[in-house]
Amino acid sequence: MAATAVLADSGVDLSANPWKAPGPNDLRSPCPGLNTLANHGFLPRDGRNISVPMIVQAGLKGYNMQSDILIGASKVGLLTSREAQTMSLEDIALHGNIEHDASLSRGDWFFGDNLHFNETIFTTLANANPGSDVYNTTSAGQVMHARLADSLERNPNITNTDLQLQIRSVESAFYLSVMGDVIRGEAPKKFVQVFFREERLPIEEGWKRSSVPITVDTLVVVADKIAEASDWEPTGRNCAEIVLAPPKDGN
Repeated sequence: MAATAVLADSGVDLSANPWKAPGPNDLRSPCPGLNTLANHGFLPRDGRNISVPMIVQAGLKGYNMQSDILIGASKVGLLTSREAQTMSLEDIALHGNIEHDASLSRGDWFFGDNLHFNETIFTTLANANPGSDVYNTTSAGQVMHARLADSLERNPNITNTDLQLQIRSVESAFYLSVMGDVIRGEAPKKFVQVFFREERLPIEEGWKRSSVPITVDTLVVVADKIAEASDWEPTGRNCAEIVLAPPKDGN
């Protein structure tokens, strides 16, 4: 599929960035947001040698997401790489950095594949908010609750602290904001499902890049509502730890 629309509201011509499925040697991450940017060429399509400034520019052009969000998140992601200033998308699969258990679309690291899209896992989100054409903060919180319950039942090594709650809530706020209304935290189901399943901007389905900048402030408002709706409780020792470097070779 190719992007054919020029988004006058944003001044960004997405027809210059058509969607293209990754090739067999292209690297991708557990994050559909970054993968979509690579599939549209806002990031290198091979998923390699990606710097913090590149992510900041790609997020702005593709999503109207501002640097106050992207700089910090990208710097944390850079810790997954053995390089000083760049990372690959696949590096971000390092468990315990940005990647986490109870994902919306990936299996837990404990089960062997936390990198690739998992339709069975995604079904929880896909089937949420029945009878409506949209996902909202309430349904997003309910999905988070259900995904965590599943991981708690099946994964004996699950990590579930305040840090994971924050990451998971912001990620849910991200898909609602990027695919829908930044202020209300509401997004059409058809857009969200294309975004996750195909890692494509659903331009052909009618999506347009938000004319409202997505900032830390807007995301936090939506994320807080989602977290409240998730009825979250920590599991075991609630110590917010983060992996600061990839493991050494052979270990």
